[in-house]
Amino acid sequence: MRAAVAGLRTQHPARIVVAVPAAAPEVCDAFRAEVDEVVCAITPEPFYGVGRWYEDFSQVTDEEVRILLEEANRQFLYR
Repeated sequence: MRAAVAGLRTQHPARIVVAVPAAAPEVCDAFRAEVDEVVCAITPEPFYGVGRWYEDFSQVTDEEVRILLEEANRQFLYR
């Protein structure tokens, strides 16, 4: 998420909003200093780990990430 925020900053957006369905309270608090708005749907304590709060938290392969980033880049460049 921090890498995404840093990448967005280079585009000089009017605002950056970080939104997540579940996060540790201290993570949401830390992001408040880095972005304009933080939306955390639930911040359970103790948090334990993000996978606990999803029915399916399957891992994504590096190849899947690469493909998704390439597609997002194409859409950004040709809009």
